[in-house]
Amino acid sequence: MRTRFLLLSGVLLFLGACGASEQKTSPPETEFRPTATIKDIMDSIVDPNADFIWESVETVVSAKGIEEKRPRNDEEWKEVRRHAIALLEATNLLQMPGRHVAKPGEKADDPKVELGPEQIEDLINKDRASWIKHAQGLHDATMEVLKTIDAKDADALLNNSDKIDTACENCHLQYWYPNEKGAADAAQKSGN
Repeated sequence: MRTRFLLLSGVLLFLGACGASEQKTSPPETEFRPTATIKDIMDSIVDPNADFIWESVETVVSAKGIEEKRPRNDEEWKEVRRHAIALLEATNLLQMPGRHVAKPGEKADDPKVELGPEQIEDLINKDRASWIKHAQGLHDATMEVLKTIDAKDADALLNNSDKIDTACENCHLQYWYPNEKGAADAAQKSGN
């Protein structure tokens, strides 16, 4: 009886080990399910949140006079912060592997200026490290903005929000309209 018990225990242990081995070697399911395209993320998250941040501190000149727009109370600062957080997290969404630039068949908004989505995706796939670097550059610029928001420093927010624009433009010059890069480089060298 004891021999049968030991034999049965050995067989069960062996089968359990085999099952565990199979589980370890089967490919893991991906953690992410990219659904939106890069274009969707830009249109739905990046652009509106960056616009909100840029417009949170501005000087408006109208027939009524000059109005200095800036967050003035905790609730207004909290709202600007919400937009900065959304923009920060959008940079992580942009870096997710397997995300396409646009839906199949979508075309560039202005083909005379912009590359087509397939061309952009090809550039990203050929040099993914640069794509990640640009997304992280936007993240870093937005983190600086978040620090000014948390400090409730409207002047610093105005100055630092330009860094978001610079990060966006650097990426666009490489992927969306690289033919404009030469003109931008020449203007920068000449001091314009």
